[in-house]
Amino acid sequence: MFEEKLKKIIHRFEFLEKEMQGHLDRNKLEEYSKEYSELKDVREIIFQFFSIVEEIKETSLLLKDQEFVELAESELLKLNVKKDEIEQNLKLWLIPKDSNDERSVIIEIRAGTGGDEASLFALDLFKMYERFSERNKWKIDIIEESKTDLGGLKEVVFHLRGDRIFSKLKFESGVHRVQRVPATESSGRIHTSAATVAVLPEAKEVDIEILPNEIRIDTMRASGAGGQHVNTTDSAVRITHLPTGIVVTSSEKSQHQNRARAMEVLRTRLYDLNIKNQSNAIASERKSQIGSGDRSERIRTYNFPQGRVTDHRINLTLYKLEEVLNGDLEEIINGLIAAERLEAITAYETNNEK
Repeated sequence: MFEEKLKKIIHRFEFLEKEMQGHLDRNKLEEYSKEYSELKDVREIIFQFFSIVEEIKETSLLLKDQEFVELAESELLKLNVKKDEIEQNLKLWLIPKDSNDERSVIIEIRAGTGGDEASLFALDLFKMYERFSERNKWKIDIIEESKTDLGGLKEVVFHLRGDRIFSKLKFESGVHRVQRVPATESSGRIHTSAATVAVLPEAKEVDIEILPNEIRIDTMRASGAGGQHVNTTDSAVRITHLPTGIVVTSSEKSQHQNRARAMEVLRTRLYDLNIKNQSNAIASERKSQIGSGDRSERIRTYNFPQGRVTDHRINLTLYKLEEVLNGDLEEIINGLIAAERLEAITAYETNNEK
């Protein structure tokens, strides 16, 4: 069955190659060109796979000759390892891709339990993602933030623009927990606080249609820490989506820019809501999935006394807390991606190779 799927891919590639030599309209040519480009690389891997399969068959014949048994067994061991490696890569390619992986994201961080300490931790998380973005040369744009008198963040909403951001940061959605001694704690007692992170794939206008009669737009004065007004014009914008009750605000720029940004956030939240509704219709239980984005889950703990970061989904513990908070997230993210791929391959084998 697996090999039949590979042969179908080769036939599809040959079909596209032939069709593209004929007369196609612009849209069809663009569609075929994109698919052709995607299949071109995997086609070479498929040829490698079938070549190794033939080589294994030929080498297996040598097992009948006592003179070559030892040599054949050694060669077969190497060939089978190589075949398994290529097969795993091909299975990954065959697994349906998350269409949102290519997208930029909007991230929302909110202080949870823990009062001022939770707000300071929310600020730490924002700085962590800001530094990680700098490492990847992504563009960051703050849409809305609410600061505390101590300089922490009650909440912050920001836009990250770049290539394939969602594929890396989608695993960050959830409850992040911090364990440390607050600066105001005289007895040295360790406190536990939390903040929630939501990573939403950026929605485009073609993804979500928002009718004018579905929204209410209010303007107000932008406020600073503690509610103090930072200007005297009604530049901040609040948009309420009447059918769902979703409310978004933007107060960082001019009224025109704030309206555009608030619409971006609203569109993205509605898109995220649609994704969740579709997922719930397909499967009511997604707790076992790595990166499911269930925001009720405690996904990671940052323990300051021990200098430790633990991601609970993959049982990964790193004693490099300072580096992680400075944006060194690669090891954690790569571990989560590897876990997702392993789970996807296991599901593929269960569903397709019974």
